[in-house]
Amino acid sequence: MRTDAPALLCLRALLCLPAVLVLLTIVGCAPAPIYKATAQATVATPFQVAQSPERYAGGEVIWGGRIVQVNNFSDHSEIELLAYPLDGSQRPKAGDSGNGRFIVVLPGYAEPLDYPAGALMTVSGKLNGSRAGKVGEAGYVFPLVAATQSHVWSADEMNKGRNNIHFGLGVGVGIH
Repeated sequence: MRTDAPALLCLRALLCLPAVLVLLTIVGCAPAPIYKATAQATVATPFQVAQSPERYAGGEVIWGGRIVQVNNFSDHSEIELLAYPLDGSQRPKAGDSGNGRFIVVLPGYAEPLDYPAGALMTVSGKLNGSRAGKVGEAGYVFPLVAATQSHVWSADEMNKGRNNIHFGLGVGVGIH
């Protein structure tokens, strides 16, 4: 019978402690989601909703993407977005492939300088039908989202909580 088993177990736990602390620190730095998803939330992408908008009518969504353009009308504004999947903090993952396009409908006037083309945005709202339009010369069906909340992400916010720690093995070549 070994009497040093508890000592070995304690030693192993102490050796693992730094790795656990590093992981908790990295996970703890990620910002929380900005909008609370409800039980009625629609999990379909804008591309899927565009294929059968009637199926998703009135559903709640939290979508995000890159602003394509802003159009102001007499009583509301519309912001066209190229959709991207969202990360755990609901920031658009612009490095992924697009998930279609959609139009955010805001009451009143939206200052285009506050919603610049190319900026990343997350919106919470209800699906309110769709509209046929064009992307270039191609016909397209845009799901319409009546926004209850929206957020344009700054570069600092997009980088917040991303770790700058990288692990890997490699071979370096130096020229002397």
